[in-house]
Amino acid sequence: MRVRVLGCSGAIAKDCRTTSFLIDGDVLVDAGTGVGDLSLQEMRGIRHVLLTHSHLDHVAALPLMVDAVASHITEPIRVCALPGTIAALKAHIFNNVIWPDFSRIPSPQAPFVSFHEIQVGQTLELNGKYIEVLPAVHTVPACGYAVASGQGCWVFTGDTERNPAFWRRLNQMDVAALVIETAFSNREQDLARRSLHLSPLALAEELDCIDKGKQFPIFITHTKPAETELIMTEIQRFDQTQPFGPNVTHDIRWLRAGQEFEL
Repeated sequence: MRVRVLGCSGAIAKDCRTTSFLIDGDVLVDAGTGVGDLSLQEMRGIRHVLLTHSHLDHVAALPLMVDAVASHITEPIRVCALPGTIAALKAHIFNNVIWPDFSRIPSPQAPFVSFHEIQVGQTLELNGKYIEVLPAVHTVPACGYAVASGQGCWVFTGDTERNPAFWRRLNQMDVAALVIETAFSNREQDLARRSLHLSPLALAEELDCIDKGKQFPIFITHTKPAETELIMTEIQRFDQTQPFGPNVTHDIRWLRAGQEFEL
């Protein structure tokens, strides 16, 4: 299984693309602006889109991507998301005002996209990949995902603040890599808390929830471009050389667009 990072920024700027990951060429996890760097041929290969939540930085490219490949669609692109996320997409994007309702075009019987509700705790099987829907704590209905096709899984928190249920489940998994957000610096920790995102201090507390003895690389995502350098510095203060709690260290790395995971 190959996971390709298309975008991992918390906002846009030169060389900054918002959240999207391509798995084996056919499954898209979130549809941020990073999708725009795919070729038309690569977009045509996407059959399933898994959304963590409805915020614009995670869905902005979805209507434009569907429009780009519409003339080649022979069966609907399946969009899987929590019920609240699907309701938001229908009300605020695919509403024939912001964008055409592609769930009824070119006809209700043969649309360009179909929406499929998922629930936290559910496991999907998509072309040999097993994808578990994980809990997230955010300002809108949200989730994360764990993806596996053999031994070890790639885990993505989605946008979340402190999340005990997530760590309980993660400690039961064989984790090959964890992608976790840290959207704000410590000087913005109050804003992070109000908007239900993590800061480096909150990240350190969350990583203390990992069971002793579990070791896997941890990749930081969703930093705001204006704060990325500061966030990196604050995290590097305890990256690898500094302990998280008693006798615990973590392998913390920076996520970058274009990076690939082979599992």
